[in-house]
Amino acid sequence: MMANCCGLLTSQKEPVPLKSVEVELEVRDHVAAVVSTLNYENKEDKPLEAVFVFPLPGDAAVCHFSAKIGQTHIVAEVKEKQEAREEYDDALSSGQQAFLLEESEQSPDIFSLSVGSLPPGESASIRLEYVIELAVQADEGLRFCLPAVLNPRYQPQGSEAGKVQVTSVPASLVPYSLSFSAQVSSPRPVSKVESNCPLDPLQHLNTEQTRATVKLAAGHKFDRDVELLIYYKDAHQPTAVVEAGQASSKPGTLMGDPVVMLSLYPEFPQAVTSSVASCGEFVFLLDRSGSMDGPMNNSDNHQTCIGSARDTLLLLLKSIPLGCYFNIYSFGSSYEHIFPKSVEYNQKTMEEALKKVDEMEADLGGTEILEPFKHIYSQPCIPNQPRQLFVFTDGEVGNTKEVINLVKQNSGSHRCFSFGIGEGASSALINGLAKEGGGHAQFITGTDRMQPKVMQSLRFALQPAVVDISVTWDLPKGVSVTALSPPITALFQGQRSLVYAQLTGQSSEASEGCVTVKYSLAGHPSQNQLHFSLRPAEDTGLTVHRLAARTLIRSLEMEERECEEEEDGGVKKKKVVDLSVQSGVSSAFTAFIAVNKGNSEAIQGPLVRRNVPTPMMACSMPQMNMMACSMPQMNMMACSMPQMNMDMGVNSGFGASPWSSLDVSLPKQPHRDPLLQLVSLQKASGCWVLDPDLAAALGKTSEEVEKPKPASVNQDVWATILALIWLHGFKMDAQEEWELLAMKAVSWLRAQKASCVKECVEAGNALLGCNVQEDSLGI
Repeated sequence: MMANCCGLLTSQKEPVPLKSVEVELEVRDHVAAVVSTLNYENKEDKPLEAVFVFPLPGDAAVCHFSAKIGQTHIVAEVKEKQEAREEYDDALSSGQQAFLLEESEQSPDIFSLSVGSLPPGESASIRLEYVIELAVQADEGLRFCLPAVLNPRYQPQGSEAGKVQVTSVPASLVPYSLSFSAQVSSPRPVSKVESNCPLDPLQHLNTEQTRATVKLAAGHKFDRDVELLIYYKDAHQPTAVVEAGQASSKPGTLMGDPVVMLSLYPEFPQAVTSSVASCGEFVFLLDRSGSMDGPMNNSDNHQTCIGSARDTLLLLLKSIPLGCYFNIYSFGSSYEHIFPKSVEYNQKTMEEALKKVDEMEADLGGTEILEPFKHIYSQPCIPNQPRQLFVFTDGEVGNTKEVINLVKQNSGSHRCFSFGIGEGASSALINGLAKEGGGHAQFITGTDRMQPKVMQSLRFALQPAVVDISVTWDLPKGVSVTALSPPITALFQGQRSLVYAQLTGQSSEASEGCVTVKYSLAGHPSQNQLHFSLRPAEDTGLTVHRLAARTLIRSLEMEERECEEEEDGGVKKKKVVDLSVQSGVSSAFTAFIAVNKGNSEAIQGPLVRRNVPTPMMACSMPQMNMMACSMPQMNMMACSMPQMNMDMGVNSGFGASPWSSLDVSLPKQPHRDPLLQLVSLQKASGCWVLDPDLAAALGKTSEEVEKPKPASVNQDVWATILALIWLHGFKMDAQEEWELLAMKAVSWLRAQKASCVKECVEAGNALLGCNVQEDSLGI
C-alpha cells in the first residue's frame, strides 16, 4: 500500500506554486558557497501551504534562510526542531505567513521547505544559503554537485515513514525553471571547468586567470544533477586558512574565536605507492534493486547500471592478487552471497564467481542494505588478511544514518570503499560509508565510466593502511587550540584531509603556527609539516566557521545516536542544538523558522496543501510496477502522474523519455567491449592461454597467432606477451582499468624466467601492427 501523501497533484493542470529556482555558486579554492533563490506564486483562489522536498549535498552546512513577500523581508532563526514546528503551526492557525526549513531525520541530504499561508495571488521569494567542501576526484578535479534529482528513497520493511513526503514526476513535466551561474577564484590559475550539462564558455576575469565565471547554458532540462568539475594549475598544495571570529560573538566560543582550516595532501614514497599488497579479504557488495536496471547516463549506448557493475566486477576479480580472499554479496529486498564465507582467490573460485556475476540482474526488488552489512560484519575476520569492503549502490535508502552508524561501529575491522552509481545517489550515504569506514568515496555520473574510478579505489585498498595517525600543534605562547574535526582515520596518496581547529587567546610574540601530521606507513614512520600565518584571511566571511561547526555537529550527532539509549544521549543532543543555534548551521535536531509577525491581518479561508514535485530519474521507472508492493513508503502515487501507464510499456506517454526509444527485443547483453573480452580470458595467476578465444579477442585467426611464435617459447608465455602488447598498443587510454591485471601478468612472466622475451616482443609487434617497447611492458 502506498503512503497517503495529502494534496498530491492530481492532473497536469493543477497550479504548482514553485515558479523558478536560481542558483549562484561562489568557489574559493576548494570551498563553495551556494545561494539558492526559490520563487513561489499562489495562483489559486485560496490561501496556500506549499511543501517542496529537495536534495542538498549531505555534507553541506545550511547557514541562512530568509523570505521576501512583497516588500517584507523576514530572516529565519535556527530553533530546536519541535519548537520550530509548533511555532510554524501556531502561525498558520492564526492566519500568519510562516516558513519552515528542516533536515530529514533519516538522511542529512534531504530537506523539506514548507511555505505557509500564501494569500491568493501573492508571490514569495525564498533565499537559502549553504557552504560545502569540494571533493577531490581521481584526475585532481574538484567536484561540485547540485542535486536536481531526488529519487524516491526506499524505506526498509517495518520502519516508520519519515516526516518528509516526496512527490515525483517525470523530468519533462517539472513545472519550474533553473538558472545557474558560478564564480571561481583560487591562488592558482583556473585551467578549466567541465560539466555534465551544457555550459556557456568559461570567462577569465583577470590576466592571471585566477578568477573565472561560468554559466549553465539556456534550456537545461531537469533530467540530471548539475555537476561541475573545476581544475586548477599546480593543484592541491597543503594550505591553511585562518578566519577571524564574529565580532558580536563572545570570545572563547566557536563563533567568537578564530578558526583554522588545514588542507593536507600527504605525499607517500614512490616505493610504497607502486607496491601492491598480496594479501587482503575483498568483499564486494552490489545493489541489485530494481532501479539499477536504469541507464548509466542519457547517451545512446543503453548500458545499464547493473551491466556496468558486472563489467566492473570482472575487472576487479581479474586484478586482485593470488593469495587474497574474496566474496560477493548482492542485495535488494533480500540479499545473497556467492560463497557461505570468503574463499581463497584462485582459478576455480574466480571462475565460479564470474559465472554467477554474469547471471546477475537488477531483480531483487527494494534496497535493504542494512541486513547484508550486518551479515558481513558477523563473519570473523581472516588473520593477516585485512578486510576491504567495496559497496556499489545507486544510494536510494531511507535509513542512511542507521547504515552509517553500523559501519562506524565496525570501522576497526575493515576499510569501506563506496561508489554512488547514476544520478540521484545519496551523497550522505556514499560519503558517510567511506568516511566512517576509513575508505574512499567515488560518484559515477553523467558519461563517467565506472571502471577507472573503481580501479583507483582498488589501488588504494592494495596499498598498506596508514596507521598511528596523530596531529600535533606548535603555537605561540598564549594561544591554545581545540580540535573541531574527528581524528583522521585514513590517509591516501593525493587525497585531501581537512582539519578544523579553534584558536583561543592571543600572542604578543610570533604570528606563525605549525602543525605536524605523523603516521606510520608500511612500518616506516613518516610526517608532513605545515607552517601557517595566524593572521586572519580577508573576505572569507564566516565560511570556515560554518564548515567547522557543521563538522562538529555531525560528529556530535553520531555520538548521540551511539548513546541515545543511555542518559548521556540527551546531553549530546543539547550540545548539538546549542551549537546549531549559536552558529546558525542546521542540524538533525533543529530547523529554520520564519514568521511574518508584521502582517497584522489574518489570512482568510481554508488552507490548501500542495506538494511541489521533484524530478524523477528515468532509471527508476521500468521497475516501478514490480517494486510498488515492496516499497510502502514511496510517495510516487499514480494519481500525480496522469499519463503514467503503470505496466510501463514502451508507449507510456512520456514523449521524449529516454525509454521511449528502447525496443523490448534488445539483447540482454550487448556485444562485449574488446578490452573486457580480452580481460575475461585472463587466468587468476595472471597469464593468458593460447587458444581460439584469445586469437579472436586479438582480431586474428588461431593460425595467424600460433605461426609467429618463437619455437623455444612456452605457449602461455607467448599468449601473455601478446595480450600485454595489445593492451599497451591499443588501450593506453584505458590504462587505469587494466594496469593492475597487467602487473599480475608481468609477475607471472618473471616467475617463468622465460627466455627469448625480446624476440617475442618483436614478433608480437609485427603480428599486431604495434610498436611497443620491451621496457614499457615492464617484463
